[in-house]
Amino acid sequence: MNDSSVHRPKVVVLGAGSLFFGRQSIWQMVHSPYLNNGTLALVDTDAERLDKMVKLARAVVKETGVPLKVEGSTSRREVLKDADFVVLSFADNTVKYRGIDCQVSLKYGIRMCSGDTIGPGGIFRAMRELPVILACAKDIEELCPDAWVINYINPSAVHGIALSRYAPKLKSFALCDTHHMPHIKAFYAALAGIVADKQAFTADIDRRFDFRVAGVNHFTWLLKAEYEGEDVTAPIAEAIRKKAEAETGAADAKARYNDTITCQLYDVFGYIPTCTGHTKEYVRYWQGLGKTEDVVPPLAIWETEDRYRRHEEMWRQVDGFLSGDLPIADYMKSFGPDHATDIIENMVGNLGKRFFINTPNNGVVTNMNNDAFLELLSEVGMAGVKPLHVGEMPRGIRGIQELVLDTHELTAEAVAERSLVKLRRAMMTDPLVNSIHDADMIIQELLELEKEILSKDWYA
Repeated sequence: MNDSSVHRPKVVVLGAGSLFFGRQSIWQMVHSPYLNNGTLALVDTDAERLDKMVKLARAVVKETGVPLKVEGSTSRREVLKDADFVVLSFADNTVKYRGIDCQVSLKYGIRMCSGDTIGPGGIFRAMRELPVILACAKDIEELCPDAWVINYINPSAVHGIALSRYAPKLKSFALCDTHHMPHIKAFYAALAGIVADKQAFTADIDRRFDFRVAGVNHFTWLLKAEYEGEDVTAPIAEAIRKKAEAETGAADAKARYNDTITCQLYDVFGYIPTCTGHTKEYVRYWQGLGKTEDVVPPLAIWETEDRYRRHEEMWRQVDGFLSGDLPIADYMKSFGPDHATDIIENMVGNLGKRFFINTPNNGVVTNMNNDAFLELLSEVGMAGVKPLHVGEMPRGIRGIQELVLDTHELTAEAVAERSLVKLRRAMMTDPLVNSIHDADMIIQELLELEKEILSKDWYA
C-alpha cells in the first residue's frame, strides 16, 4: 500500500446488496473527508440489487458534490486490483436458510432466537459462507495482497479464526456492530448516571470512564466499569433492572426479555453481559429444559417471515430514493456511521480512535490462550490491530467462553477441511446440543435441505 492510496483509498464491498451494510457504507464513504476522494467499489452477484446500490451511491455522490468514484461489478476479480480495504458483507439467501436451521433445530429441542453464530444455525451458516470467504481470500492474495480484509459476516469469530489460520498472509480482522464505539460506551455511561443521555457523552467523560468489555463475539461481558476510580457496575445493573420491570415480552425474538435475562446473568456471575440478544442463545438456561417454571419463558424462535417483510421495507426505501419519491438529499439524514467504515476512516486518517475488534487475544485477557479469538477494545491503524489490556476472565464465564471457542474452532476446521468427522465433533461440542442422536439427525436433515447451497464435497 503506497502513500497515495492512503489519501485516495479504494474500498471494495463484497456483498453490496447487503441491507445490513451496503446502504451505510455509502453514507460514510460520502460523508468522510478521509474517504470521499477515493473509490467505492460495490460487488454483488445479484445484478439487479447491485444496479440499485450503484445508482444510489452515484446519486448521493452527485447530490453532495464529493469526488468519490463509484464502481460496480458482479465479479469481484474485476475490481479487487489496487484495493486498500475489502469488506466481506455477503450472505446467500440468509433469511431462508436461517429459517430452515432454526426450524429443524426446534424439532430436536434446540431453540435459536438468531441462529447465525452458535448452535446448529451458527455451524451451518459457516458451512454456507466460509467456503466463499476463503475463495475471496485467494483472489485477494493474488490481486491486492496488501489490502486489509474486514470480515463482517456471521459467525464472525468462526470466519475470523478461519482467515487467520487459512489465509495467514493477509491482514485481516473481524467485526460485529454491537459494540460500535463510542456509542456503546456512552450507552453504559448513561445507564450509570454519569451523563443524562448518550448525547451528553464527551471526550472528557470518555477519558475518566474506565470501561472494559471482552469475550467471544456475541458472548461479551462488562468486566470493569469505573468512573473516576469508583465502580459503577451496580448502578448500571440497577438501571437495567428498572428497565426489566417494564418488559412485556412483546418484542422480536432477539430483543425479548433481554433486560430481565441480563439481570439474571448478572445475579449469577456478577458481571453484566453486553450482547444479551445473542448471549442468551449461547447458554442452555432458556432452552425450555428446566423442570420448574422460570420468570422468563423459553427463547422465541427467529422469525423468518418478519425478516422478509423488513427486508422488503428496506428495499422500498432504496427504490424510493431512486425514483425520486424520497428526496436524495434526505439520504444523508436517514443513515449514519457504520462500524466498518468508521474503522476504515480511522485507519486512513490516523485518527487514533479505539474500536472493538475480533482478533487474537495475545495476552490481553491474561488467563486465556494467546490465540483465543476475542472481541476486544483495540487501537487500530494501518500498521495493525493492538488490543488493549483487560485482565482475567472470571471463572464460570471463562469456562463457557472456552467451550464456545472450541465449537468455533472445530467449525472452522470442519469447513476448511470438508471433514464430516470434525463437523460432528463441532456439533457435539456446541453448548446447545444435548443428544448425540438428535445432533446426528440435525446434521442429516440440514445437509439434505440445504444441498443446493452447500459445497458438493459434503456429499462425496
